[in-house]
Amino acid sequence: MSLLSVRNLVIDYARTRALDGADLEVTQGETVGLVGESGSGKSTLGSAAGRLLPQSARRGEGEVLVAGEPVFELPATRLRHLRRRHLGFVFQDPIASLDPTMRVGAQLGLVLGRGGDVSFHLGRVRLDDPRVVRSYPHQLSGGMAQRVAIAMAMATAPDLLIADEPTAALDSQVREEVSNMVFSLAAEAGTSILWLSHDLPAVARRCDRVAVMYGGRVVESGPARQVLGNPAHPYTAALAGSAPAAAAHGVRLEPVPGRPPVLTGPAEGCAFAPRCPFAEERCEHERPAPVRIREQDVLCHRAADLEGTLAQRRSAPEVSA
Repeated sequence: MSLLSVRNLVIDYARTRALDGADLEVTQGETVGLVGESGSGKSTLGSAAGRLLPQSARRGEGEVLVAGEPVFELPATRLRHLRRRHLGFVFQDPIASLDPTMRVGAQLGLVLGRGGDVSFHLGRVRLDDPRVVRSYPHQLSGGMAQRVAIAMAMATAPDLLIADEPTAALDSQVREEVSNMVFSLAAEAGTSILWLSHDLPAVARRCDRVAVMYGGRVVESGPARQVLGNPAHPYTAALAGSAPAAAAHGVRLEPVPGRPPVLTGPAEGCAFAPRCPFAEERCEHERPAPVRIREQDVLCHRAADLEGTLAQRRSAPEVSA
């Protein structure tokens, strides 16, 4: 069953196009990593799933379905019900995601409703100190605040948790612990995860599937082992080869040449063409349609030609068996 279905979604911010016909599926019980450079559209897509976009955002076309419900067509009351029943969110900045005027216990109590056990849910994220309940967000460390945000997001056992770089603002010592906490609680509750991240090795270790974004579109998606270990899109191969966290000692990183595009409208051809070493003339003026290569869905005119030539880079992230 598909929990989240994004189809040909176009989102503009004033004169900047953030999503240029994005497609994504997340099914019941799976974990999906959404990766790509800054500006690729990851956060916009994640926010669109709950209709949490800023007022400056405009949907040009496409749709988002959550548990079969058309998110952008729902009235406010039904949208609130859908968010409460089906969705949980954990954002990058834990302090900013919490209400600075309310104590932690009061905020979690609003999520749980009357009779909810605040101490139990804080205990699940290893915040057993009773002082946490009485604290304001600014009185907590970043790691503690993020655990509170996780407790709030998972308190209602949502069908889908959308986590947007949830460990990026944390010290390296607590990142792994917080990540373990999220995936453990989700597995316990049967919650699917959409994990937005720049950390390719972490995504490779934890996610069932990976979707790679570039220029506001998902250019490759499929099983994590295939997408990150044997990519079918030139951008995926370049991204894996430039990941610092995955580089072996003494291996020279190969940065992706050029800069990501800043779109002002629909890309005329393939958005990656100016940076792609395999681009040909049609890539500049013909938008690629999805093709199936092995177990991956790929947006590339030359995907079939390049099969087997996009060798796994020595610095590509390891994918656990």
